[in-house]
Amino acid sequence: MADAPGNRLQNLWDDTRAANMTEPEKLVYRSNLLGSDKRITNYGGGNTSAKVVEKDPLTGQMVEVLWVKGSGGDVGSIRIDGFATLYMEKLRALRNVYRGPAHEDEMVGYLPHCTFNLNPRAASIDTPLHVYVPKKHVDHMHPDAIIAIAAASNSRELTKQIFGDEIGWLPWKRPGFELGLWLGKFCAENPDAKGVVLESHGLFTWDDDAKACYGLTVRVIQTAMDWFARETAGKPAFGGAVCTPLPPAERRAVAAHLMPAIRGMISADHRMVGHFDDSAAVLEFVTSAKLRPLAALGTSCPDHFLRTKICPLVVGFDPANPDPDATLAALAAEIAAYRDGYRAYYNRCKHPDSPPLRDPNAVVYLVPGVGMITFAKDKATARISGEFYVNAINVMRAADTVSTYCGLPEQEAFDIEYWLLEEAKLQRLPKPKALAGRVALVTGGAGGIGSATAERMLQEGACVMLADIDAAALDATVQSLSARHGTDVLRSVVMDVTDEGAVAAAFAQTAVEFGGIDILVSNAGIASSAPVEQTSLALWNRNMDILSTGYFLVSREAFRAMRKQGIGGAVVFVASKNGLAASPNASAYCTAKAAEIHLARCLALEGADAGIRVNVVNPDAVLRGSKIWSGEWLDQRASTYGTDKKGLEEMYRERSMLKRSVLPEDVAEGVYSFASDLSAKSTGNILNVDAGNVQAFTR
Repeated sequence: MADAPGNRLQNLWDDTRAANMTEPEKLVYRSNLLGSDKRITNYGGGNTSAKVVEKDPLTGQMVEVLWVKGSGGDVGSIRIDGFATLYMEKLRALRNVYRGPAHEDEMVGYLPHCTFNLNPRAASIDTPLHVYVPKKHVDHMHPDAIIAIAAASNSRELTKQIFGDEIGWLPWKRPGFELGLWLGKFCAENPDAKGVVLESHGLFTWDDDAKACYGLTVRVIQTAMDWFARETAGKPAFGGAVCTPLPPAERRAVAAHLMPAIRGMISADHRMVGHFDDSAAVLEFVTSAKLRPLAALGTSCPDHFLRTKICPLVVGFDPANPDPDATLAALAAEIAAYRDGYRAYYNRCKHPDSPPLRDPNAVVYLVPGVGMITFAKDKATARISGEFYVNAINVMRAADTVSTYCGLPEQEAFDIEYWLLEEAKLQRLPKPKALAGRVALVTGGAGGIGSATAERMLQEGACVMLADIDAAALDATVQSLSARHGTDVLRSVVMDVTDEGAVAAAFAQTAVEFGGIDILVSNAGIASSAPVEQTSLALWNRNMDILSTGYFLVSREAFRAMRKQGIGGAVVFVASKNGLAASPNASAYCTAKAAEIHLARCLALEGADAGIRVNVVNPDAVLRGSKIWSGEWLDQRASTYGTDKKGLEEMYRERSMLKRSVLPEDVAEGVYSFASDLSAKSTGNILNVDAGNVQAFTR
């Protein structure tokens, strides 16, 4: 919250850009500007609105319409179709049917009756907070600097001290119709006020001009930031440091050691995906004297709380005497104790109509001297949950330094978390995809089969770590896949499968990035062609190193990780028809592929007791997109069969029983079937994807 040069909030409004915008378009513009700086509001947090006069499509009359951020939107990325539109006349008339705070939730059911122009975007529970403010433009933001005021024990006095009469203060009230009426009453009684701080919640600001409203919001937040910078200067945060953070590489090593074990302990009902954060703000908190007492208080802002649960779990790790194995030995009891505590919280606070108990595991895990680990059902949610807890850390730092930090009262926190309206929102979420929560590592990921396999996994909701020895090709593949699937779900690592250390490092990186591994697709490959008398020992060893030893090394590391998790897994080898059917002038390649297939059979035996399935996909003649079918290998195979490059694919197609070419996508489909629960009861099997070759029949 410092006001050092370059760290101040910027008024980014561009009159040239806004000159020809309609009021709804200015609302989108304003919202995106506010959401572009996380010091103003967090992802998905806050909302904006504009009251606009428009022609009623039914009557042709000019009517006042409220444009307000719809349910579940994010102001930073929202577009015009993300806003709900409602008749102001009908919204104001809702006063006539409101039966008081005990019947708060029923008011949400009236909002669809106020819809303007058949807009399908659902209005959020915050809509009434914008209705009764008698200004055309309203911003509701969750800035750390304002929430630090709102979460202080003397928040009302601080608000007055910092803002005077310009910004008022209201006590905590759960968002809804009653709070909307409170805001309206405040505005009526304080006509010169330009906004209000909501206790334990956030900031409201308003104006009759879109640009002025945006500028006011930025100015008010910066005023709070400047005040905290002055008041906290030279004062130790969180009671000062009691330990020193481990060096960066050691922090990641500890996280890689802990995350798969935690993931296994909390994935009984559904697989969880992890995220690791050792940013400066996190390290300051997890090395501080007040780590445990402040963490126990939980977060204050409802948006923070919904993402991070009642409180985090502080892991029993001693950075002064780091012993990850001892930490792991105690971790099961710590996680069990957290679950017991969460169930007790639920039972203390539940109402007769409360939704059933949800997952009782922690979302946030704070590791002293190391950082913060978060787990959720998908990578984006795990990352965003971590971002929200960083917001909470910032709030605690500021509030605790100038006053006494106060978390949301337990019953209020429960009533937000288990709000029937929030439950209804959860029930509307789409059904998870087949590989949701799964983590896959694909070797040879930059090749045709590897990239097609990654694409298939990503389509089904998996997170993918792409590994390849070719850094340039790997980068290009990641860029292509990220453009379609986003950056959260995809990571890459340059890895030589024959390098034992590189393989171990790649799996550790996968653990830090995603929390563990569920699927190994062992696909790295080369190809060689030479008569046996012309096959050098170096060529023979190269085939064995990559296609046999390499598959052993990545499988061994996958088994270690999967056993640590204790939730099973799937290993799929991409072998070759040549592992079953001999080919001329390819003894090294065929023998290595045969060894690969037999290794899979052995591993299927060893992994069964841990629920680790091992299967093989055998492709044949996949020319398109395959790196091994370029250059010398293509020339050699064309020469072996007496044809040229152009005729080789046709030759392979015609020799197949089905007379069809085999594409990378066909192999990827076979890999997906073995990796997914479609093959939950299959292990030790071989699936030929070769358009039919009688020599490769497995029986």
